[in-house]
Amino acid sequence: QVRMVESGGGLVQAGGSLRLSCAASGTSLDINAMGWYRQAPGKQREMVAGIPSGGNTNYADSVKGRFTIFRDVSKNTVYLQMNRLQPEATANYYCTAPIGSLRFWGQGTQVPVSS
Repeated sequence: QVRMVESGGGLVQAGGSLRLSCAASGTSLDINAMGWYRQAPGKQREMVAGIPSGGNTNYADSVKGRFTIFRDVSKNTVYLQMNRLQPEATANYYCTAPIGSLRFWGQGTQVPVSS
């Protein structure tokens, strides 16, 4: 059974940094791409950053220059380094990956940013 487990969330002050991690397990298939989404209270889930196995990363315009996505392919783990966080970044952050013919999601990790 495929599982994706996020960690690293928590309360942070505006201007601070946080690193999220997400480990995928339970599959022997190659994971070609991994990514992060977020959902703020009362808003739709939106893409934050994505990283394919061998190509360029992509970011939402709102996080470019402040967030960095990277991965350890050998560990099926993806990270999201978030710097200069602002209150509008407050959301539940979810990692995701297409594995086989399905897309899997983690359970989410909360990132509240205080002003």
